[in-house]
Amino acid sequence: MTKRSPLWNFASIASIILVVLLATAACSQPSTSTGSGQSSKPITIGISLSLSGDFSSDGQGFEQGYTLWADYVNSHGGLLGRQVKLDIVSDGSSPQQVATNYQKLITVDKVDLTFGPFSTLLTKPASVVANRYGYAFPEGAGGGPSVFTRGLNNIFDVSLPVQNNLDTLAQYIESLPASERPKTVAYATEDDPFTQPQVDRVKGMLEAAGVKTVYYKVYPAETTDYTPIALGVIHSGADVVVAGTHLPDITAFIQDFRQQHYNPKMLIATAGPDQGSQFISAVGAANTEGVLVPNGWYPRLNAYQNSEFVNAYVKKYGGTIDQVTIDAAEGYAVGQVMAQAITKIKSLDNKKIIQELHSGTFQSVQGPVKFDSTGQNTAASAYLFQWQKGALQLVYPTASATAPFEYPKPNWG
Repeated sequence: MTKRSPLWNFASIASIILVVLLATAACSQPSTSTGSGQSSKPITIGISLSLSGDFSSDGQGFEQGYTLWADYVNSHGGLLGRQVKLDIVSDGSSPQQVATNYQKLITVDKVDLTFGPFSTLLTKPASVVANRYGYAFPEGAGGGPSVFTRGLNNIFDVSLPVQNNLDTLAQYIESLPASERPKTVAYATEDDPFTQPQVDRVKGMLEAAGVKTVYYKVYPAETTDYTPIALGVIHSGADVVVAGTHLPDITAFIQDFRQQHYNPKMLIATAGPDQGSQFISAVGAANTEGVLVPNGWYPRLNAYQNSEFVNAYVKKYGGTIDQVTIDAAEGYAVGQVMAQAITKIKSLDNKKIIQELHSGTFQSVQGPVKFDSTGQNTAASAYLFQWQKGALQLVYPTASATAPFEYPKPNWG
């Protein structure tokens, strides 16, 4: 038998130790793929929201909706087998900052997907940035007409087109007997691409129905003192008041109306009363009675996963079912539609996602979603809601109503 040298034995032992160490190190490294060969790195979604400024209450509601959707997806195995991570930054309700935020989210953070902000005002500049880099841009609160006339193919609004929001108000008034129909109406709207188009549309519809316009005011977005505008409405003595673009201005109007003992037969705001518990806290529970708001969703809507969403909201954020904010539902619906598109095509390729969103039909907590060539949801329905005894009730169309319409509006509490 040939005798091996000590040098050979040492080299062999060293080689074995090296192999063991390398194998151990390889096992200790984090995995970069799933069993199916897909990356296990979280799917990041870049979002800019108004967590301060004029739209903060709405932005916070959207954050709740996006978060609840991510919680649901992650508790059900993720998206394409990967967990979802939300990269949310605040834009302070600024059109300039929202564009800067999406530029950074896409080019620096290199997010996989993007979801939209709150409001038409912020959606317009944000969608331009997303389009520049070929990102699909689903959103739930950028439904002003001017969003869809710029030739962009990447924007998709899962909610009701806002231009039609107040159609149900005109339809209800037209349905009243002539002896009961209000005779005059006052309008006060912020210079905002979400609100003014729907106000101008219903103004024309009501004038055609014989309801006289006695006050019409468009005020700047930077307005903070609403009292002069409220006094203009009060002095008009209008039977119907269409006023309020968001929670701060409708709250101020109601406070001034109460102080001056002005109680119109009908008061409707385009947004604000849909904020659930935030609206109650702002104006007082007794002063919500009879206030109207148009919308495409309500907590008891019989729609895809809506009851699960509502229950999850109450469990996580508290309150009652009737206090769930529409903003959260709109944000949740964005995630639902995007998830369905991605699951169908089995890809995060934004070009393919855009093609699927243009061609597919989807379901959401707000009901069915079908986008036209401009990105508007042609399958959405419009409803008219009224606060009654601390709950937001569906009062029109009558066939879908959960409570009879209170008209005229009761006196302030």
